[in-house]
Amino acid sequence: MSGTTTAAAALRRRAAGAGANRWVVLVVLCVSLLLVAVDATVLHVAVPAVTEDLRPGGIELLWIVDTYPLVCASLLILFGTLGDKVGRRRILLLGYALFGVASALAAFAPDARTLILARGLLGVGGAMIMPATLSILRQVFPDRRERALAIGLWSAVAAVGAAVGPLLGGFLLEHFWWGSVFLVNIPLMLVSLPVGRLLLPESTGDGRGPWDVVGALMAALGLFGVVLGVKRLGGGEPAGSVFTVLPLVVGATLIVLFVRRQRRRAHPLVDLRMFARPAFSTSVGCIVLAMLALVGLELIAAQYLQLVLGLSPLETGLRLLPLTIAAMAAGLAGARMLRRFGPRRMVCFGFCLTAVAVLLLTAMGASDNAGLMLSGFVLLGFGLETTLFGAYESMLSEAPPEQAGGAAAIGETSYQLGAGIGIALLGTVMNAAYAPGLSSVPGVPESASRAAGHSLGEAYEVAGQLGGSAGVALRQTARECFVHGLHVTLLVSAGLLLLGAVMALRLPRVMHCESPAAVEVPAPREVAESRVSV
Repeated sequence: MSGTTTAAAALRRRAAGAGANRWVVLVVLCVSLLLVAVDATVLHVAVPAVTEDLRPGGIELLWIVDTYPLVCASLLILFGTLGDKVGRRRILLLGYALFGVASALAAFAPDARTLILARGLLGVGGAMIMPATLSILRQVFPDRRERALAIGLWSAVAAVGAAVGPLLGGFLLEHFWWGSVFLVNIPLMLVSLPVGRLLLPESTGDGRGPWDVVGALMAALGLFGVVLGVKRLGGGEPAGSVFTVLPLVVGATLIVLFVRRQRRRAHPLVDLRMFARPAFSTSVGCIVLAMLALVGLELIAAQYLQLVLGLSPLETGLRLLPLTIAAMAAGLAGARMLRRFGPRRMVCFGFCLTAVAVLLLTAMGASDNAGLMLSGFVLLGFGLETTLFGAYESMLSEAPPEQAGGAAAIGETSYQLGAGIGIALLGTVMNAAYAPGLSSVPGVPESASRAAGHSLGEAYEVAGQLGGSAGVALRQTARECFVHGLHVTLLVSAGLLLLGAVMALRLPRVMHCESPAAVEVPAPREVAESRVSV
């Protein structure tokens, strides 16, 4: 039996046709994913510098940060499907090229609108890159045991990338201008293009069914409408304003129509029947909640460290480094933890640990407390990556083998969607808690108070223009209001994380694994055409 199993594993490796050493291919794929994940947060520490240079409005500033993950999340399924049609490596290499061009445009953007456009193009490139990495990984790791380790490393890179962004951004801002956080992508992409063409294998799907571009656009536009409405509410716009209600109504309508369209189609972009499985739908919800907490809190934390504590961008990145290290440790240990404790206990524990970390961070005030932040960020990083790994693995395992490709696309979309919604939702909560306290500062005109309520950076700028006792009072009040808003945001985040822990109780108690002898050896064409299954 052991000889048969060994021969079967060797046959599967030959059928994969990777050409290069599969672990070298894994490194290339992880570097690709790292660039995409880093770019989602690399701008966070540069927000004050961008605000000072381009002077964006409150809504423009939110879009500068949020456009990239939102566009990427909207287009993942579209480009994942296109990769099945024309070749996953081809889409990946095209994504490299677009990512490099968009990075150059963002680096030299003369105004806020150009930067928003460039961030959108970066999101398109990211959506081309991210699904292809996991699809190609499935091809070059046909053996389940090796693939489990590879996906553990892939998952760790995905979580760590979001935390590496502020550190890289801080280092670059310490020595260069804010555009350098984008310019660094260009040489990396110039190297990735020829290396990827040389080492990565090509593969396509079975080609059945039409490519539903209309459905993908409906989902993307619907998501944009809903988030735009939420942002306007968070920015203090009237709830009954047509410019607030209309995007919400149109967005929700498009999403409902998208769901109905997918249910009617013989070959849908998203097979919604998978959501009828409690473990699958629960895992997707857990991924969204975990990423919502990570990216939203990280953006607010970066502003707190720079604008309240007065740390430099590099010092800010270094303060967030423990989160990176803890997340990587959890990702590397994830496969062993999942086998030992099972999805339910692992994901529930991760959410609870993250909630404890968030509540611990509510003790942060206007003065620096490095030890408190170190403890909080370590617990936050380990807890979130534990949650992500357990939920992602459980989701892929719960999906039927013939729907594994759709399940992977849903997981990647949930990952990016959680990041985009996290910035919008927690940013909305932050603004709602921050702005009211600035409405009645003694000696400050109403127009100045309104402008200061957009962001802490703008409040500092207005205070500098006012000068005198009024400027000092506005600056001090703005700092106090920001800390109050941070505490409220942390409490809301903790509540969402505890909700995730309750959701995780619906996951399977034990991780069921089929024995190596029971794994059917696929034919070469079947391996080349298959999508991710764990």
